[in-house]
Amino acid sequence: MSETKEPLFSKKNKKLISDPLNLNNPVTIQVLGICSALAVTVQMDNAIVMSIAVLFVLVMGNLIVSLMRNLIPSKIKIIVQLVIVAALVIIVDQVLKAYVYDVSKSLSVFVGLIITNCIIMGRLEAFALGNKPWASILDGVGNGLGYGLILVIVAFFKELFGSGSLLGIPVFGDPEGIDGPTGLFAMGYENNGLMLLPPSSLILVALYIWIQKKKTPSLIDENAS
Repeated sequence: MSETKEPLFSKKNKKLISDPLNLNNPVTIQVLGICSALAVTVQMDNAIVMSIAVLFVLVMGNLIVSLMRNLIPSKIKIIVQLVIVAALVIIVDQVLKAYVYDVSKSLSVFVGLIITNCIIMGRLEAFALGNKPWASILDGVGNGLGYGLILVIVAFFKELFGSGSLLGIPVFGDPEGIDGPTGLFAMGYENNGLMLLPPSSLILVALYIWIQKKKTPSLIDENAS
């Protein structure tokens, strides 16, 4: 008898993508990757590039580890995972320096720190080592998008209210126009300096968690149990 193949986008596989966006978000539920949420969310372009970088490393890392899962000796599995992730991060770093050098300079050491990102090492160890390549790819996509979602949301509010712009484009006007302040700045509005500091990221993440648990009461019950 031939085995019935599971559809590529079965209900189970779809949950690998959807759950990390809300019910099992790596930042707000698993509390992983907080450091980068604090460090690279002052501007949206930095947050977007970091999100794409982590997504790429996570998807490719999951795929490679899954393909090699039956070949990796258990005694050196952590070392093998680190080598794979380090190689992928080097590729990302070189691409950023070649095509978006200014953003690469802004992200600085934080690109290199992707190697030790708990989300990536956690998914490789907890999922990719025990699952087939397609499921591992979807798990990487889901967790990468879940991580990026939080970074982009936090960066949106930080840049908007901290600098009065989005992606470097003025939204509230120009505080230092040729003929004086324009837009809201002409009416006395001032940027909130707190939004440019790391503590504001914690505040925004905390607010997101509060809203998330208000909308999904089951998350409170699961954490309490």
